[in-house]
Formats: sequence, C-alpha cells, structure tokens
Amino acid sequence: MSLAQYAIVPVEDEWGVLHDGDVKNRYATKEAAFESAVSAATLAIRQGHEVHVSVPGRQEGEGTLGFKAAP
Repeated sequence: MSLAQYAIVPVEDEWGVLHDGDVKNRYATKEAAFESAVSAATLAIRQGHEVHVSVPGRQEGEGTLGFKAAP
C-alpha cells in the first residue's frame, strides 16, 4: 500500500490539513485541524496505508491551541 501524509499547516489566521497537495478545509485551532487529520488517518490505516501526521510546534505569540495569543 501507499503512504498517506497529513500535515497541519497555517492558512492565514486559521489552520488546515494538507493532504495530497491540497488543503480542503479550514479550522479555528490547530487542535481541531489535528482531530480532523487523525480521523482521516484512521480510515487510511484501516485501508492498509502507512500514515504520517505532522503538527508544527508552537511559535512565539501563539497560544497553546494555535490561536494568536492576546496582547
């Protein structure tokens, strides 16, 4: 089987899941994007694929869930 890759990426002031070169949805938090990616990854595992999920670490000025920190 093939490799299914899911990458949590910033999209303007929101977050998305990059899969197969495309970001189809936007999420308010990094955590919400992660939950969506894991749901899709679960199906890929059931289909026999190798799965990789990546999430960037917190950047300066960013809250723990990916929101911009309040000033």
